[in-house]
Amino acid sequence: MMLILTMAFRDLGRNRRRSFFSALAVGIGLALLMLMSSVIAGEMGSAIESAIQLSSGHIQIRAATYNENKSSLKWEDLVADPDKVASQIAAFDQVKAATPRLYASGFLSSGSQSAGARITGIDPLSLASDPYREGLISGNYLSPDDHDAVLIGKPMAEKLNLKVGDNVSLSLNTADGNVQEQTFIVKGIYTTNTYGFDSATIFLPLAKAQALTKTENHASTIFVLLNDTSLTDIVVPALTVPANLQIKTWKDLNALFVEWEAMAQSYIGIFYMIILAITASVIINTLIMSVYERTREIGILSAIGMRGSRILGLFLAESSMLAVGGVIMGLLLGLLAIYLFNINGFYVGNMGLTGIMVTDTIRAKLTLDNTVNVAIMTFVVTILSGLYPAITASRMEPVAALRAEK
Repeated sequence: MMLILTMAFRDLGRNRRRSFFSALAVGIGLALLMLMSSVIAGEMGSAIESAIQLSSGHIQIRAATYNENKSSLKWEDLVADPDKVASQIAAFDQVKAATPRLYASGFLSSGSQSAGARITGIDPLSLASDPYREGLISGNYLSPDDHDAVLIGKPMAEKLNLKVGDNVSLSLNTADGNVQEQTFIVKGIYTTNTYGFDSATIFLPLAKAQALTKTENHASTIFVLLNDTSLTDIVVPALTVPANLQIKTWKDLNALFVEWEAMAQSYIGIFYMIILAITASVIINTLIMSVYERTREIGILSAIGMRGSRILGLFLAESSMLAVGGVIMGLLLGLLAIYLFNINGFYVGNMGLTGIMVTDTIRAKLTLDNTVNVAIMTFVVTILSGLYPAITASRMEPVAALRAEK
């Protein structure tokens, strides 16, 4: 075995430039796979995390008849006595926060400018409201007893030329089907670095939102955050709710994202195949050239008694060495590419897809599983690429091989 490895190493050293660039091609292929898988992992991870933290939670309890697309405020579509329901759910050890939220649609106006808005009534003190508290970039955060204060997103503030302390007019639908209008003061401006969310969502204290919409002691949903996403399937079966309420998980509430993730995985698989096919073609070409350059040598080896299986092993050893060298270079190049990508990330701004919480800047997320998987995939494909040239060499007739280069 050591003799075969020694011969393979020396054979690759005959044309060092070709061997180096062949291994480099494998390395570049692996680096691209690492970067692509890391970007996809980072994008999907941030999108679902944003959706859970900002919009859906891990679980929602709401009326069976509630239609979130209409932000219905009819009492029969809302959760009655939401504080009681929330406190029962919060008693579970796996639950980080359970809080009532009220959603309404309306318009925010300043002077001659206006913008559609999704008004969200929240408990400012709940842990579920941390992303908005931590995202405050100007002014002060809401307090539960605020009666004339509103928290708006940075994109909306820029669109309406608003700053902290400015007066704005808020018009919204009420439970009785009328429109209520009131003047508020911009108490704070926040950002979650998610344009699609920040540009349309404004916050009021829950009590004020209930009074304004005439939905006292009712909420659109009980917003539940767990200590870990993996606990969702454990907590849901343990929950007991009245017949007029339903339980929705983050997967139910982010169906578009789940479908998009499956589609993205299909497309990334195609890209993997293309990159690996290019890498394989380089290795096949390199080893076929080596076979034809060494035809006479192969004939001599066969003539002196080297069996075809050992010649096969010789060329597979060469492809293995190219694979090892390529994987090492690929890991180094991949780590460098991911590091450079994450210095500034990829800014997408307001190009986020509707229904998917894509952050303003996409960053790559390197995981051990992805790295190991693509490295093994590249190594195996490189080895298999050397199989055809190796079989070709092992089946050469000694006499025909000796005459080939005369």
